Amino acid sequence: GGHSRKRILHVGDYTGRAIENTLIERVFEQPNIRILENHFVVKLLKNKTSSKPKIIGAFALDLSNSKPVIYLAKIIVLCTGGAGKVFLYTSNPDTATGDGIVLAYQVGCRIANLEFFQFHPTCLYHPKAKNFLISESLRGEGAILLNANGKRFMAEYDPVKKELAPRDVVVRAIDMELKKTGAECVYLDITHLPSHYIKHRFPYIYETCLKFGIDITSQPIPVVPAAHYLCGGIYTNLWGQTDIPNLFAIGECAFTGLHGANRLASNSLLEALCFAHQASLKIKEMWEQLKKEKISIPKIKDIPVKEIKEEKVSISHNWDWIRRLMWDFVGIVRSIKMLHLAKKRIEFIKNEIENYWRGIYLDLDLMELKNICELANLITKSALLRLESRGTHYLLDFPYKRKEFQKDTIISLKNF
Repeated sequence: GGHSRKRILHVGDYTGRAIENTLIERVFEQPNIRILENHFVVKLLKNKTSSKPKIIGAFALDLSNSKPVIYLAKIIVLCTGGAGKVFLYTSNPDTATGDGIVLAYQVGCRIANLEFFQFHPTCLYHPKAKNFLISESLRGEGAILLNANGKRFMAEYDPVKKELAPRDVVVRAIDMELKKTGAECVYLDITHLPSHYIKHRFPYIYETCLKFGIDITSQPIPVVPAAHYLCGGIYTNLWGQTDIPNLFAIGECAFTGLHGANRLASNSLLEALCFAHQASLKIKEMWEQLKKEKISIPKIKDIPVKEIKEEKVSISHNWDWIRRLMWDFVGIVRSIKMLHLAKKRIEFIKNEIENYWRGIYLDLDLMELKNICELANLITKSALLRLESRGTHYLLDFPYKRKEFQKDTIISLKNF
């Protein structure tokens, strides 16, 4: 969406998966790379003795045995992905709870443009399908959007680009059509293309939809919008460096400035590859000096690891409430009134979570809830700071751009 020319290199309809599988293979070929699975980072550790504190490691919970552990590191690179699980409907995996962004915020990094959350127009609508994205490449190949009455509607919202309009335009159009018709989904129709071409060009989408009883060569695909990509994140420079020395951020958790207020399709994968390379060059440059430095394990008080039994119901309810609240009040279309209501309710839930946290420190469900609540709070406050509509941030009270807001929204522990 948003491109005026076909300029995206791809591997069928599973480019990201192909790159990831290749990288995983390369990692397993390296004997000096140690992989630690099933770990949850609780906090990043800083050396507070120097004039400018720098990262020296991470404090984590080993989920395989429920034991806390400290890992020392002269450099940490956060590649924790996005935060789609803060919303009720998302294309993201269950692990996308914004942990890396919260970790960086807590050690003093600047966070930028959290109000710019991109919603993908077309996720598969099916009771048994979870987070399955219907790629924009279908619309790039000529698929059209139909409302519940079978009417093509995108020309009413963008007469020139129609289905190829930027995501924010398409997603608001779908949102409007759902509200006008009262339907639960719209339909993406690519049946006008030859069956053999669809199967060859979109093998993964074709096979997955077929598992749910939908033959995309002869049936339109039921789709709904879902939270997809965070354009903001941890503020970095062009080398992936954050405000804290020796801490880098790459990928969706980072804010490089590349996407502005609205990401173009497939640019995020390109950004991750480009900035990972940039970071590797900078780390190589820094390493001669860093390897001479000594770091020691900081003192951390004993922290109990304890399963919360009596509060599990409350944690589960708070998780659901936050995600529903964010979807309804801080979602595709926003208003100042709804944002203030969301802020008030999130702060109430946040205080409740803090009460649990003071008594029981290390419980996975509670830690993820704590992070997602903090992120919901930061997103909502960021949205309230931008009194205009720009890119993925659409505010009913100010449905237009304002020159005084042609700038990044920067937040940190110092000013928030």
